Amino acid sequence: MKLLQIQKLIKLKNKNRGNTKLIKAINKLISDIESADWTKQTDIKDNRPDADCVHSDGFYFFDINVHRTMILVVFEDNEATVIWTGSHDEYDKTFKGNKATIEKWLRIKRLI
Repeated sequence: MKLLQIQKLIKLKNKNRGNTKLIKAINKLISDIESADWTKQTDIKDNRPDADCVHSDGFYFFDINVHRTMILVVFEDNEATVIWTGSHDEYDKTFKGNKATIEKWLRIKRLI
């Protein structure tokens, strides 16, 4: 699967250079996505138990170490796009931990 907007993950890694657990978790996420052959949404959850589907259009949060990374998976083109990265505190501040707020954010960003 092709991973788009990977620079957001690289920026997150560079920002957290001393956090080796996080760096390894990000590298594993990148590797899992790039080597994935997910043909349906259930394949994601089967392969990444830390994936949390937050919208039926294929938006998932991946809880990696102490951070969350939001991934938009576009199955038709065999692509995954990173659309948001941040710490759990940033996640709570931005999305308030509920799907209605996440959906509103996605609409504002014109992603749905």
